[in-house]
Formats: sequence, structure tokens, C-alpha cells
Amino acid sequence: MKVTKLYAGLLAVALLTASCDNLQNKTEGENATASAETSTPTEATVANPNLTNGTEISNADAPVMTFAEMEHDFGDIKPGSVVKHTFTFKNTGKSPLIISNASATCGCTVPEWPKEPVAPGAEGKIDVQFDSHGKSGQVSKTITIQANTQPSTNQIAIKTNILPDPAANGPLRAQ
Repeated sequence: MKVTKLYAGLLAVALLTASCDNLQNKTEGENATASAETSTPTEATVANPNLTNGTEISNADAPVMTFAEMEHDFGDIKPGSVVKHTFTFKNTGKSPLIISNASATCGCTVPEWPKEPVAPGAEGKIDVQFDSHGKSGQVSKTITIQANTQPSTNQIAIKTNILPDPAANGPLRAQ
């Protein structure tokens, strides 16, 4: 019973985040579910300006994610190194910023983001860890952040140069 209530609560929060204007006058539970099942793409566009058909609708009250830096260069690193960097951002918008997901271009790069809303004027941090095992040479990775901002996705990047592994060449032979 508790699991069902938890699931229903999470579903309501997800629906509220995805279409807050559409759910404003509805109660949680059955009305929210019915609204989600009967909404059309046009209603979704009006209810959430971040989900449009290729064009953004301006919302002056939307949160804005402003990064101190958009890219970090680790420089030269040894093969097999695991390096970390923290990207800081500020919500320069007028409403709370909610990050729904952050993902990288491969499993070697792992982002950690705040799960709680970031208030207007407050700062947040996204930690990015890169594992160079199995990689060599110049490497660039992009982290895509999905949030209730406009645009709904933001990107940050890391890059590095993984030095050659001297052990991979094996012993040298005299000729």
C-alpha cells in the first residue's frame, strides 16, 4: 500500500513538473492521470513551453542556468586516471530550477547533479568524473543537462589528452 502511494506521489510530481500550468487546477491522483491521458500535443505545448514542436516559446519567469564555465580541460593525464571537476552554475531566472537528468556521451563520464530545486539567485554544482581506462589520445565528452529552463537542455563539456601508456609497448629489444 505504501509503495502504491509512493508511486502515485512520484507520478504526480513528474506530471506537475512536465506540465505545471495544466495541472494547477487539478487535484492529485485520478484527475492528474486523466489529464495526462487526454492531453494533446497542442495542450502540452501551451502547458510547458520547454516541450515545443521545434520552436521555443519565451517565458520570462523561467529558470536560467548560468555556468561559470562551459568547458573544462584536464590537460595531460596518465592512462587509467580517474579525474573529477565541479561545474558551478547560478539560477539567474525568476523561478526554482529543477534538473531532471544529466547524461554524458559514454559510460566513462559520470555527472552528479543536485536533486533538490535551486532557488532563484542560488548556486548549484554539477560534479563530473571521467575514467580514462581504455582510452588514449585526445578525448572530449559532452554532458547534456535536462531541466525546466529555456532551452530545456544545456550542455557542458570536458576534454583531456591521455598520454601514451609506456607499459602497453612492452619491453624494448636491443638490435
